[in-house]
Amino acid sequence: MLIGYARVSTPEQDLTPQLEALRSAGCERTFSDKASGAKADRAGLADALSHARTGDILVVWKLDRLGRTMKGLIDLASDLAARGIGLKSITDGIDTAGTAGKLVFHIMAAMAEMERDLVRERTTAALIVARREGRVGGRKTVMTPKRLEAARKLLSSGMTAREIAPTIGVSIATLYRHLPAPEQEAISAEENVA
Repeated sequence: MLIGYARVSTPEQDLTPQLEALRSAGCERTFSDKASGAKADRAGLADALSHARTGDILVVWKLDRLGRTMKGLIDLASDLAARGIGLKSITDGIDTAGTAGKLVFHIMAAMAEMERDLVRERTTAALIVARREGRVGGRKTVMTPKRLEAARKLLSSGMTAREIAPTIGVSIATLYRHLPAPEQEAISAEENVA
């Protein structure tokens, strides 16, 4: 079965030309949205995808009707392929049911994988440079030297970690993370007694 999907970005735009093209292509069912392509949650597309079964073909007037990014489009096409559903674009001349369409799809999938790998490589390289310069990712610690000093004083006065942590404004885990092992053992021993 040919299942059509049409989309325009704003409510003022007209779906008629796309819907007519989908009917002319032989679509038995059509679904549509009046929403931005950047919007992930589109009811018409979700309905079209849930209606499609193995052997069906999702038909669009143009590939950009499915989404704005190449990665999003490739991810959708991969999902369709995994479910045994074809993809056809009327104006782009792509039909994954044919040999040339499959080639185009595989090239697009390879490009998406390459893009993901490049992003991963750039991220890893940036993290290495940051570490070399003394910068570490993540949130800054809330345990300041003053808080640590206060925690040690309170610990020596006999308070437990459960009492110390809220007093100095940190979690118990943060307190344990910043105290050396012998001090942690002293805290654990005190808490077992309490």
